[in-house]
Amino acid sequence: MPFTDELLAEGPTPKGWSPLDLRPYQEAALQAWELASRRGLVVLPTGSGKTRLAIGAMERSRLRTLCLVPTRVLLHQWKRELSKHYSGRIGSLGDGTREIHAITVSTFESAYRNMAHLGNRFELIVVDEAHHFGCGARDETLEMSTACARLGLTATPPRAGPCAMRLAALIGPTVFELAINDLTGSFLSDYDLVVLKLDLTIEERHAYETDLKSFREVHERFRTLAPDANWSDFARSASQSPEGREALSAWRRLRKRLAFTRAKSEVLGVLLRRHRASRLLVFTADNETAYAIARQHLIMPMTCDIGRRERDDAMARFGRGELRALVSARVLNEGLDVPEADVAIVVGGALGEREHVQRVGRLLRPAEGKRAAVYELVARRTIEERQAERRRRGLGSRAPHLP
Repeated sequence: MPFTDELLAEGPTPKGWSPLDLRPYQEAALQAWELASRRGLVVLPTGSGKTRLAIGAMERSRLRTLCLVPTRVLLHQWKRELSKHYSGRIGSLGDGTREIHAITVSTFESAYRNMAHLGNRFELIVVDEAHHFGCGARDETLEMSTACARLGLTATPPRAGPCAMRLAALIGPTVFELAINDLTGSFLSDYDLVVLKLDLTIEERHAYETDLKSFREVHERFRTLAPDANWSDFARSASQSPEGREALSAWRRLRKRLAFTRAKSEVLGVLLRRHRASRLLVFTADNETAYAIARQHLIMPMTCDIGRRERDDAMARFGRGELRALVSARVLNEGLDVPEADVAIVVGGALGEREHVQRVGRLLRPAEGKRAAVYELVARRTIEERQAERRRRGLGSRAPHLP
């Protein structure tokens, strides 16, 4: 019985690609992806050229491609990089634009909203920062696509559990992986990681111990009853009783207090003076701390409250050396290129190993004679010590610990 298969919409083949050279590890990653039937995750550290690798995959496959990125900043960054190697028109979905072509870049949110109309128009999906998928409603974006070829890019994939399994089903398994220490000194700048353990004041120690005791009493009882539960389970349970709500409040006060202790403030000033000739990035656990540092040291803050035009202007001035330091809680974690930066000061973090790997990667864009320095400020004899150890797992064991 005659039939017509119209699952994949007809469309023009992307033309206008110019060849590009890949580094040996990028070439190996691309070959591994090809051998895996063009489905899978490529795990490479920040600064190693994941975008260029993806463009190489598009150029060789000549498939109609939808590139998914988490932010509007990355949307424009990807379009700029694509235009260097592709002379055809580049579509854009997000930040107020809706233009669809054979090669299109979209934010996650815009793709989610429009995939019902776009799902059969592309043969390849490239997912930047792919670790955002696997555990949320936005997974429907990939479910609604008929693209057989899928390439996920990330520096920090989920390692186990439901999210890892779900991501493998949506994009494919990890087909190639290198860590930061595999590339430093050759393709990435080498770096020194210095952990500075700082004491709390008497007042800070008393307040910390009081809040920690209040939190632990409730949390340990919950863990006894539900040993396999996660933090979200605990938060839901605790919010249902006055005692539990007070425990959550104590935890928030504790984290806020550790975010910017008196010792951290003093040491930050010393480091800023010591590296006055360098380009510095200061990372904090929250926007409140970022603004406090901005006021105290007259450093440009980069937060979600800063508009795109002002943020682009600040990044350009940082690149020219007119601004020597930026302070941020989250904005600089993913995607933004700051190749001029050579010193980072991690005052605090909130998202663990993944966040730390991304932050260190901001400094490792290669340059002639460059050796980056990363300072991590940790409050001694607090939960920060254990959290700092977990954050460094993705970097290897090169960090010296200074008392």
